[in-house]
Amino acid sequence: MPLFSRGAYRVRLAETPQDVQAAQRLRYLSFIRDTGAAPRADGIDADAFDTACAHILIELDKTGELVCCFRMMPLEGGYEVARSYSAQYYDLAALEAFPARMVEMGRFCVHPDHRGPHVLRVAWQAMTRYVDAHEIELLFGCSSFEGVDAEAHADALALLRAEHLAPGHWLPRPKAPKIFRFASLLRGQPDPKSAMMRMPPLLRGYLSLGGWVSDHAVIDEDMNTLHVFTGVEMKRVPSRMAKLLRS
Repeated sequence: MPLFSRGAYRVRLAETPQDVQAAQRLRYLSFIRDTGAAPRADGIDADAFDTACAHILIELDKTGELVCCFRMMPLEGGYEVARSYSAQYYDLAALEAFPARMVEMGRFCVHPDHRGPHVLRVAWQAMTRYVDAHEIELLFGCSSFEGVDAEAHADALALLRAEHLAPGHWLPRPKAPKIFRFASLLRGQPDPKSAMMRMPPLLRGYLSLGGWVSDHAVIDEDMNTLHVFTGVEMKRVPSRMAKLLRS
């Protein structure tokens, strides 16, 4: 049963093991095959967190082809944040004091043949419906850049440093063995145009909602990415964007 339909797309929750495996195959295509990540013989991207998550599927309405997916791990409050995927890579002790419901959004991907603004808008509307239905006040996750060369993303990281660092009372601390401390290592002013061109689309979406990031990036050589912890406090989303997401 679709949660809703919009244009050429329908959105639904995964209901069967086959639904989840379809998402895992799309994740493999997006995150591992031809990306420089460590290959896996089974052709799927799966981990222990999948069983604790709701998997949201966006399909073409006419054919049923899966074009986008992501997973949501709901948490009752900050005291559960250590259960999250992100907690493997970031010290999230500061967020243990968060007093309300949270959700970790992860493994967001779009089929390479269907990338574009329309499917992204539908995905953000699906996330918003999930957040509203579960009375979530903090949406968080890891936002990934392609490749592990931090210098290739210097402008984007410098813009994050200049305008989008997490407030001190929620700031994640380093935990992963390999990190790039962009907030302290980068100097000078970023080129705004270059920065936004290099910014991953998902992260651009977070930032448009008033999102903030960690002061360092984690270097994940297994997945051939570097990523930053990203949070969006739902009460701080600009009213214009909140209205757009719920339209």
